[in-house]
Amino acid sequence: MAEVDLRSYLSQHPFFVGLNEQHLDLVASLSTSARYGTQQRVFKYDTDANQFYVLREGKVGVEIPAVAGEPLRIQTVGNGGVLGWSWLIPPYRWAFDARALSPSEIVVLDGARLRSECDNDPRLGYELMKRFAALMAERLNASRLAAIRHYSGDYSS
Repeated sequence: MAEVDLRSYLSQHPFFVGLNEQHLDLVASLSTSARYGTQQRVFKYDTDANQFYVLREGKVGVEIPAVAGEPLRIQTVGNGGVLGWSWLIPPYRWAFDARALSPSEIVVLDGARLRSECDNDPRLGYELMKRFAALMAERLNASRLAAIRHYSGDYSS
């Protein structure tokens, strides 16, 4: 996907709506497009987190790894979903696993560079923190519901 297409896509994405043009240009400049095949890992628990992702097309499972057996899927993210907040919070390690459940086209954003830009521009940092706080709350609630289903014996998700 061309850089112009990425900027256009991001400018219309609900997560980025309301960012000023300068901030949107910066976010777009730190974005690339990638394709993930079915079962390909997007990120792995407790490894360095330096990116975040916007799922343009496909499905990705967000999972808690298991000591033995299958991981516990806490959420399935579809088209337009945002993945990854660990790049923003020290110690910058992934809190979950993520794996493509179908062929997926994903916008990959350079979180490490964006984090540095946020340090230099508190207004940008605050705007992104508000958005990611909502994502963290959503993921926490999904984790809670998955745990309830799992421990009640309801393994559907």
